[in-house]
Amino acid sequence: MKLLPIKPHSLMFAPMEGVTDEYYRNFVGKLYPEWDTFSCDFLRAPTPGPYPYKHVRKHMGEGVIANKELFSKTIYQILTTPHAHTLDTVQSIQKLGSHWLDLNLGCPSKTVCRNQGGSYLLSDLDTLRPIIKLIRENFKSTFTCKIRVGYRDDSNFENILKMLEDEGVDGITIHARTRDELYKGVARWEYVKDAVKMVNIPIIGNGDIWTTDDIEKYYDYTGCHSIMLARSALKTPWLAKMYHQKLDDTPELRMHEASKYFHAFYQETLKQNLEEASRIKRLKSVSRYIFDDLPDGVAIKKHFLLSKSFADQMQIFQEFLRY
Repeated sequence: MKLLPIKPHSLMFAPMEGVTDEYYRNFVGKLYPEWDTFSCDFLRAPTPGPYPYKHVRKHMGEGVIANKELFSKTIYQILTTPHAHTLDTVQSIQKLGSHWLDLNLGCPSKTVCRNQGGSYLLSDLDTLRPIIKLIRENFKSTFTCKIRVGYRDDSNFENILKMLEDEGVDGITIHARTRDELYKGVARWEYVKDAVKMVNIPIIGNGDIWTTDDIEKYYDYTGCHSIMLARSALKTPWLAKMYHQKLDDTPELRMHEASKYFHAFYQETLKQNLEEASRIKRLKSVSRYIFDDLPDGVAIKKHFLLSKSFADQMQIFQEFLRY
């Protein structure tokens, strides 16, 4: 069994469409290097014709490629369908020198599923198997899959896991909900605990792990290899720092880190030469959870999301946090 290129009990910053682009990964990677991995937001393997190599390279980001440490931490995630140019896409990622490729089998989007991609493929293992085989045969480094526990229900869960293991996948990240559950309710950690016993490859847990206490409880309960964090990573981008340095999540710490985070993000948008409207949109996209546990957080969030300029956003933030 091939080992994952990360130590057990690693904390992984999840891929999130519209968030974890080159610039965001570069910024968070420098600010919070305690994260063990980052991921590209998924690249769709195209159907009409293959991408030119430069497009695949651009999705990783020249700034990330130039930063050897960050490049080595970055997982390249793709989403594909039975009729897409999967082979060409995988070969380009191999040419890029990416050390880790992940296949998105968890996306619940209606459009993606209607085109037989994402979590839809969990309902059709006869179609999924040759896709897994194709990727495994043409990508020589670490290959993992990110899944949900099923499409409509969990009746196929063990079969999914066994098939992925049999076809040579090196590890599986499990978001412990079905596709039809979307993000409703609470992710059921017992699926991850069961998966650890069902297969002999590393299992990475994902879903409703919000605090350092949750992380400890999750490892103790499931016995999984590592944890991938999505919404909680947006809410607390410094969560890996807190976990590794054993810091308490006090209001003072949250206020300090939030202030540092937003000002660093501001500097990153200046480097990108973004127009004002784009700056506002980018900052709003990464601030959907971050105010939740701050003093007066509801009021901060309301004013922040209604602001009309980046300068107004910074002023609101400074006033509430007394920066």
